[in-house]
Amino acid sequence: MQKSVRYNEGHALYLAFLARKEGTKRGFLSKKATEASRWHEKWFALYQNVLFYFEGEQSCRPAGMYLLEGCSCERALAPPRAGAGPGGARDALDKQYYFTVLFGHEGQKPLELRCEEEQDGKEWMEAIHQASYADILIEREVLMQKYIHLVQIVETEKIAANQLRHQLEDQDTEIERLKSEIIALNKTKERMRPYQSNQEDEDPDIKKIKKVQSFMRGWLCRRKWKTIVQDYICSPHAESMRKRNQIVFTMVEAESEYVHQLYILVNGFLRPLRMAASSKKPPISHDDVSSIFLNSETIMFLHEIFHQGLKARIANWPTLILADLFDILLPMLNIYQEFVRNHQYSLQVLANCKQNRDFDKLLKQYEANPACEGRMLETFLTYPMFQIPRYIITLHELLAHTPHEHVERKSLEFAKSKLEELSRVMHDEVSDTENIRKNLAIERMIVEGCDILLDTSQTFIRQGSLIQVPSVERGKLSKVRLGSLSLKKEGERQCFLFTKHFLICTRSSGGKLHLLKTGGVLSLIECTLVEEPDTSDDDSKGSGQVFGHLDFKIVVEPPDAAPFTVVLLAPSRQEKAAWTSDISQCVDNIRCNGLMTIVFEENSKVSVPHMIKSDARLHKDDTDICFSKTLNSCKVPQIRYASVERLLERLTDLRFLSIDFLNTFLHTYRIFTTAAVVLGKLSDIYKRPFTSIPVRSLELFFATSQNSRAAVLESAPVDRAGVESSPAADATEPSPCRSPSTPRHLRYRQPGGQTADNSHCSVSPASAFAIATAAAGHGSPPGFNNTERTCDKEFIIRRTATNRVLNVLRHWVSKHAQDFELNNELKMNVLNLLEEVLRDPDLLPQERKATANILRALSQDDQDDIHLKLEDIIQLTDCPKAECFETLSAMELAEQITLLDHIVFRSIPYEEFLGQGWMKLDKNERTPYIMKTSQHFNDMSNLVASQIMNYADVSSRANAIEKWVAVADICRCLHNYNGVLEITSALNRSAIYRLKKTWAKVSKQTKALMDKLQKTISSEGRFKNLRETLKNCNPPAVPYLGMYLTDLAFIEEGTPNFTEEGLVNFSKMRMISHIIREIRQFQQTSYRIDHQPKVTQYLLDKALIIDEDTLYELSLKIEPRLPA
Repeated sequence: MQKSVRYNEGHALYLAFLARKEGTKRGFLSKKATEASRWHEKWFALYQNVLFYFEGEQSCRPAGMYLLEGCSCERALAPPRAGAGPGGARDALDKQYYFTVLFGHEGQKPLELRCEEEQDGKEWMEAIHQASYADILIEREVLMQKYIHLVQIVETEKIAANQLRHQLEDQDTEIERLKSEIIALNKTKERMRPYQSNQEDEDPDIKKIKKVQSFMRGWLCRRKWKTIVQDYICSPHAESMRKRNQIVFTMVEAESEYVHQLYILVNGFLRPLRMAASSKKPPISHDDVSSIFLNSETIMFLHEIFHQGLKARIANWPTLILADLFDILLPMLNIYQEFVRNHQYSLQVLANCKQNRDFDKLLKQYEANPACEGRMLETFLTYPMFQIPRYIITLHELLAHTPHEHVERKSLEFAKSKLEELSRVMHDEVSDTENIRKNLAIERMIVEGCDILLDTSQTFIRQGSLIQVPSVERGKLSKVRLGSLSLKKEGERQCFLFTKHFLICTRSSGGKLHLLKTGGVLSLIECTLVEEPDTSDDDSKGSGQVFGHLDFKIVVEPPDAAPFTVVLLAPSRQEKAAWTSDISQCVDNIRCNGLMTIVFEENSKVSVPHMIKSDARLHKDDTDICFSKTLNSCKVPQIRYASVERLLERLTDLRFLSIDFLNTFLHTYRIFTTAAVVLGKLSDIYKRPFTSIPVRSLELFFATSQNSRAAVLESAPVDRAGVESSPAADATEPSPCRSPSTPRHLRYRQPGGQTADNSHCSVSPASAFAIATAAAGHGSPPGFNNTERTCDKEFIIRRTATNRVLNVLRHWVSKHAQDFELNNELKMNVLNLLEEVLRDPDLLPQERKATANILRALSQDDQDDIHLKLEDIIQLTDCPKAECFETLSAMELAEQITLLDHIVFRSIPYEEFLGQGWMKLDKNERTPYIMKTSQHFNDMSNLVASQIMNYADVSSRANAIEKWVAVADICRCLHNYNGVLEITSALNRSAIYRLKKTWAKVSKQTKALMDKLQKTISSEGRFKNLRETLKNCNPPAVPYLGMYLTDLAFIEEGTPNFTEEGLVNFSKMRMISHIIREIRQFQQTSYRIDHQPKVTQYLLDKALIIDEDTLYELSLKIEPRLPA
């Protein structure tokens, strides 16, 4: 019999080492020895279910160990003291905490322990209890009881099944016996027939036997058929077929409804308008009819045929074959491309036609048709836009319930793939068309026109108002002052930034734009951005003191003219940071493309080199990432779904960085991760690039050239004549006052001055592109003139990783400063990281400059001090007495309402737009600024209504209404559409709207103006008119916040944040980011309106506000209800 247990001593020592290092509980305990009265102090360490004890804390080898699995730990009483020692010693011993570990093994003595403090003892007991796996054992016992119970049930079912089987066998035997008796009786009957001719035709016993036989046969057949039917009904195949049939029936109903909608569109609008266009006084031309409806009639005929085919297939149910119908439909669905491409234009033509009163009246007459059910023409024109996605969703659901061996499975998959391809093409065309229309709208606003906007590759980035500082001689810049009225009026410019050009325009009194004769169109390839003036430059130092560091310069070096400088002044530091970040990004993208053209020695002008763009691994679907077919700004597929780790990896990918992805990620990262995680990833990339960067990001990074040689990429200025400069010029570093950016001229240069083709080195295309794009906004490293350092892969990766981290941090700090204003811990961690970067001895000069710029931007305190805040206005106590409504002009009221609305709107941090916090129960805590905006809207609306109801006579109320309508119209001119809605909603309240005598006194011009304002801010068509107006207006502006909140709620409720596999729905993040960017565009541009305390004190005086019930009582008192 075995009396000992073998164990691996090395493994035990390893476990003891882990226990000392990572143990669950560690510390000194007193262990009772074999002798009952002696205690020895040992150092214990608990690891998983093993308890080790050592002679001391520094001991490496354990003195012993206990396996705690199955043990129990109990509190023990202090043992009695036989000897009488000092009183203090006895008290100390009595206060110690005793507990015992009881083992479940036979023959093993309990382990008695004690510690100094009760809390420590309880923690040890809890840790030992967890290590004993007692809870798991209890759960195992419960599961074993359940298992035994289930086994008993199975056995019982087996016995019952055997009994039923025996009964069936007995019945079969009885049936066979009855059959044999029947046969015997039939034979007897045949023999006795001659003798029984006078008897009855059949014996009653035989009749009984036949009845029994018939009954048993029917019973058996019914039982067997019932079992078969029940089994099939409960089978997964039957359930799938039921769902499949339900999907088909739903599709037929939806197709029938769609055909009916198209029928109303064609017969209720298209054909009547064609007839009206042929009348003597046509309210609309035939060209406009064709532009609005395009091929709607053809689409209706196509779907009528498809619907007839579906109904014919339903008539042959349950045999449902649909794939051949889709095969016939697919080639004809291309007509949707033209309809979708024309949709936005058709709505614009319709809006223009509605300006004609005759047409508007005729259209309302058509829309009043009961068949329209209150829907407008725009609604019917929108239905075809959703038909292709509806087919894709239907086929997706149909395939989910179609077995893989089904006869039409492959045909349905083919139809779904073709529809998805068509949908992607339509989406891309709509995006390109929207960009072209935006460019054309700007081009039409410019009186002289602008040919560069006719380039389809020109993408709009941003627009806004800046002040151009006039050129002055050095030393005389102090004569120009920011507060100068002439500088504001004469120097104000409307600026437009595109991917390749920067436009500077002046605005005439009529609202038209005029390009500057000199420097109106700046080609970004010829520009260098100077963000911060150098303190060594006296002129720049003076400008910084005068303008509060709100100015930036664009140095233009045209090849066929003398260089010149454009000095622009932003209204705030945030706006300056946004402008400079976007301009720098555009310049860097253009220059990176130029770098790639040189590296590949070809004339390609793609945004990403062909070698990287064509690498399928960059956009290949995987278990943790999925791509769509839509291309981003780098002309590679956009991410559709991805895990958080893959998104962080793409953020720090050294091969390329898309500005679209960066904006979307920084706007929405709070939904799926935290700022600390993002910063930690950037820190890891900087500190440990070789272990933090995945291997797949470096697979193409050092792809060798055709000759497999080392490379040297050197930046060198090139004169306009194309002649190489001297070596001294090559070694000149860029001016430190300029924004770090990729040099304008790049060429290959052989070390030592050799120029032979066979001896020069070349950087691999992927490496060159990674260095260039990682340094977007920071410049190409000038330190690459050392051949040994350049050819060192480790050096290249470290420099590229550093530049990528700095680029992301710069974008984060400049465009998302609120993250650091609200999170001081994050701000301090970023500052520590940047200071660590500055201490890097290998840091290149331009990297050091970029790091210092980010530190300067992050360290600036009180960036919002130049802006007024609503709290400051409310808390003003030394203001003069507020004026009354009669003494204030409409212009003063409109300007101060606009100022207050923009202050409240500007104060909303963009993180409040995430997660629908304004719809939750704790909305006041989650979205305080959104709720403050809503409350301010209600207060202003209540003030308007209360002011009107304060007048007792009819004429005064009518005059008040006319004055408020004039205020609303001025707000419209100031682009304050939120203020327009505040006033019009007050005038439409039941308490005021019912005052017929008052409205009868209001002039017709005021009523017409009121209708025009209401049409502009109408909620019909998801605020279609307001969206179109905002699209064509220039900031500053105050949009209606509720419109954007509705869009965000629609996105949040329609799509989940994560897929079933736990991947982030990045397509949804992109849609949310698009809306937030539009909101921030209006937040960043401030109004140049002076604060008037008397007016704002009147507008914010809540004592003037009357509640809704009191307003209605006053309304009834002024004009009582007429008797019925």
